[in-house]
Amino acid sequence: MRKLWYLIGFVLLAGLAPGSSGSAGASIRLARLKYGGGGDWYSSRTALPNLARFANANLGTTLAEGEAIVDVGSADLLQYPYVFMTGHGNVVFSAEEAANLRNYLLAGGFLHICDNYGMDPFIRPQMKKVLPELDFVELPFSHAIYHQKFQFPAGLPKVHEHDGKPAKGYGLIWEGRLLCFYDYECDLGNGWEDAGTYNDPETVRQQALKMGANILQHAFNR
Repeated sequence: MRKLWYLIGFVLLAGLAPGSSGSAGASIRLARLKYGGGGDWYSSRTALPNLARFANANLGTTLAEGEAIVDVGSADLLQYPYVFMTGHGNVVFSAEEAANLRNYLLAGGFLHICDNYGMDPFIRPQMKKVLPELDFVELPFSHAIYHQKFQFPAGLPKVHEHDGKPAKGYGLIWEGRLLCFYDYECDLGNGWEDAGTYNDPETVRQQALKMGANILQHAFNR
């Protein structure tokens, strides 16, 4: 299944290669992961449409300017090369959901987890259900995800202060391939929301969108 997924992905995602016009990406929609446990999986409501628009304007893509919602246990996960997961609180994956998410990731899918504050103690044990053999590792600033269209030589931008800790980017890596990127103490999703939603300077919002574009470019060109 992994090879088939990559062949499909190569055709659909050709528009995301550097220098491409992006016309091949017209059918691609960014997806939001719906999960159980009571956490607000639906937070940062304007984030993905804004990220899609920014990527279209800056990467030459033609992503659909809207979001899909996909349940963690749904076979429809395989329709989406990039899935965004966020929230503030509890997360619970059933055994079947964890197995489904594992299959998705090993088949070539990409999960971006954005801690909107308070998610960290819940998401780590749940991702252990998905990939028990892997641990989150902090990605070095030299990692390719920080050096795509936009350069982030000091790693993730700091969007919201939360506990005043530095923003960190973690990853789950399988056979040298980044399957899951986790931004912690950063809050990229809030940075992608409509201007004026928060009292953030526009410079901070633009940095968040640029980092989001890097994540998409890395996810689609692995």
